[in-house]
Amino acid sequence: MVALFFCEAIFFPIPIDPLLVLACLKKPNRAFYYGILATIASVLGGITAYFIGAFLWDLVGIKLINYISSPEVFALACHKLATYEAWAVLIAGFTPFPYKAITLTTGFCRVPLIPFIIFSLISRGARFILIAALAKRYGIKVQQSIDQYGIYLLILFTIISIMSYCLLG
Repeated sequence: MVALFFCEAIFFPIPIDPLLVLACLKKPNRAFYYGILATIASVLGGITAYFIGAFLWDLVGIKLINYISSPEVFALACHKLATYEAWAVLIAGFTPFPYKAITLTTGFCRVPLIPFIIFSLISRGARFILIAALAKRYGIKVQQSIDQYGIYLLILFTIISIMSYCLLG
């Protein structure tokens, strides 16, 4: 589980929050432990992605920017990211927006690392601890719903994930 949360922050295309829910449902007394593990693994993955973005800039950054846009547009985007770093990381870390997009981009733009780590801890921690708390609190009802509607939920989640990846990716 820890490895998947680490990888999800770097490249894994599908959110793995349902894995956290299932772990919390299986052992509700360890729900917060799992939420903390998910947070730490995700933030460590985010830091790794940050450094990948920073190091890849020298290899492919300029070529990629010229292919996608222009250096001027990229400079403006980096300026906006630096200006709104807190909000960008908080929103990307808490919402279904792909966290990996912001982790790599902050590395590309070389925004300050320490605030990135702090905001990642806040947003990812809030997200995963909330999921753990909800799974612990409503676990029996959630488990019954999964047992009853599991296949439909899986299909719906897969469709939403594919659509999100196509629209945002």
